[in-house]
Amino acid sequence: MLTDPLVSIVIVNWNGRDVTIECLQSLSKVKYSNFRIIVIDNASTDGSPEAIRSTFPLVTLLTMKENLLFAGGTNAGLRLALSEGAAMMLLLNNDTTVDPEFLGHLVHRLQSDGRAGMAAPLIYYHSAPDRIWSAGGALSFWTGTMKHLGIRELERGQHAGVREVDFASGCCILVKRTVVEHIGLLDESFRMYAEDADWCMKARLHGYSVLLDPAAKIWHKVSVSAGGHLSLFKLRRKFIANLRFFARYAAWYQWLVFPWLNILVNAAAAARYLVQSRRV
Repeated sequence: MLTDPLVSIVIVNWNGRDVTIECLQSLSKVKYSNFRIIVIDNASTDGSPEAIRSTFPLVTLLTMKENLLFAGGTNAGLRLALSEGAAMMLLLNNDTTVDPEFLGHLVHRLQSDGRAGMAAPLIYYHSAPDRIWSAGGALSFWTGTMKHLGIRELERGQHAGVREVDFASGCCILVKRTVVEHIGLLDESFRMYAEDADWCMKARLHGYSVLLDPAAKIWHKVSVSAGGHLSLFKLRRKFIANLRFFARYAAWYQWLVFPWLNILVNAAAAARYLVQSRRV
């Protein structure tokens, strides 16, 4: 009988003690037989390290001296996972809960497809467990935008079946060790947002596919660390990150269009935010 390959689950925490504890409690019910958990604490001041150590003593905890943000913290975890011989690594947001079977589905997906380099689950809103937050990601090099497929849709089986996507959200990505060895770690120059799309793009340029497996399911407390699902902080960060991403990968003729359309798209989003804020 073949042994399940070792998976290292990498979780970044910054002052998210309670959501991280809930995430770890959820992971304690996962049925996959061979995984380790690495939590990277980005210099939290809310007692996170102490709470994690006392509640989950078997979890490997790396405490950083400063906030390395998502990419920097994740890379610290990936380096440790590689040094410990992990065959696959799972990036998982700390503000998630998971289905007990999700990891087995994702591992099987990567094992059964030699071309597959990354796999992602169907992600639902934690506050609305039957409503989809992400069924994979799509890129538009003409508008300079990236979006989650299926966002806000009530799940009715419309995303059944494994399929390729342009990118997977860093909220949850399973990646093969060989892929990380070929494409490297996350690009830490992306201060927040788009580092996941950039990583997936590098994998695709190396000939790997990025897959959505809707049999794997998790639930996401959307943008807890960024001030909510829609905030000016988030919009500004996403705008800057998107411009950097598309500046890196767009063809010269798309440069004539995407910066201006990207500005219009983000201006519309900012206007929606202001309208919604005044209604509260």
